[in-house]
Amino acid sequence: MIRWVELGTARVPGGTGELRLRQRGTEFAIFAGADELMGTRLSGSEEALATLTADRLQDRARPAILIGGLGMGFTLRAALARFGPRASVTVAELVPEVVDWARGPLAGIHGDSLSDPRVALHLGDVGELIAGAAARYDAILLDVDNGPAGLMRAANDDLYDALGLSEARAALRPGGILAIWSAAPEPAFARRLGSVGFRVEEHRVRANGRNSGPRHVVWLATPKG
Repeated sequence: MIRWVELGTARVPGGTGELRLRQRGTEFAIFAGADELMGTRLSGSEEALATLTADRLQDRARPAILIGGLGMGFTLRAALARFGPRASVTVAELVPEVVDWARGPLAGIHGDSLSDPRVALHLGDVGELIAGAAARYDAILLDVDNGPAGLMRAANDDLYDALGLSEARAALRPGGILAIWSAAPEPAFARRLGSVGFRVEEHRVRANGRNSGPRHVVWLATPKG
């Protein structure tokens, strides 16, 4: 049996956890402790975060997209493929080492996505870009934790409380979409989205992008009115 080889570690700013990049044969994964947060074997739901959103925004001539969390780049690459040549995509990544890995051992996975002229990289908290961004984005895609709660960093909770969701709503252009990835359903969170003025769709999508295997959740939230 092929064992995991550790390629790098990173501390999460403002958090207590540590990320570990590991390789097993041709497979790569990022772990938090013993938990695999993301890996090349299961990328379908991260891609769906972008594709489900793009399918609903096909009428936008110059869509402005904000992605919270670079990760292994699955959402970014899907967004670049589906939103078209006139899109602008800002990626906020809190952990500098994740960007280093994208340009180093994971370069073959990320391809040329970070050098795409449509992409702007922000090293910092995605919440900083959302707060005060009045009607700036056509879509905000969030995959900064394992769901709508701070697993790696307690401050991530601020993105998902009533104030954080209201700020995201204000940062969207009319008809824009807040899309959120989660490893599992959270009925209370879906209700919270509704309570701050969103219409909510919940999609159960295959983690591997095929017709079998575990399912993850993508919420698409559109401001009411």
